[in-house]
Amino acid sequence: QVQLVESGGGLVQPGGSLRLSCAASGFTLDSYTIGWFRQAPGRQREGVSCIISDGSTYYGDSVKGRFTISRDNAKNMVYLQMNGLKPEDTAVYYCAAHGRGHIWTLNAHRYDYWGQGTQVTVSS
Repeated sequence: QVQLVESGGGLVQPGGSLRLSCAASGFTLDSYTIGWFRQAPGRQREGVSCIISDGSTYYGDSVKGRFTISRDNAKNMVYLQMNGLKPEDTAVYYCAAHGRGHIWTLNAHRYDYWGQGTQVTVSS
């Protein structure tokens, strides 16, 4: 079965860095679009980044220049490198997938499979 499991969250200071990982199983990454989303208390789920099957990457305006999405197809892993973290980045971060690997979107409703989330807290 399709499964996504996030890891790597934690507590970091403002300006710090963190790398999130998403382990995928039940499908091959090269046919899927993988996205990262986040949700803070009282806020709507926000699209952070996605990577499509040809490796092209896309970012939400709030994280451009600070976050980098990547994947390792051989390991069935997707990563989100987060640099220059700000308190407003605090949220539960989710990885998600849909099977139309040539389609990019940061709309959460377009994704079919979701991980359980990992908490990222940016605080001094």
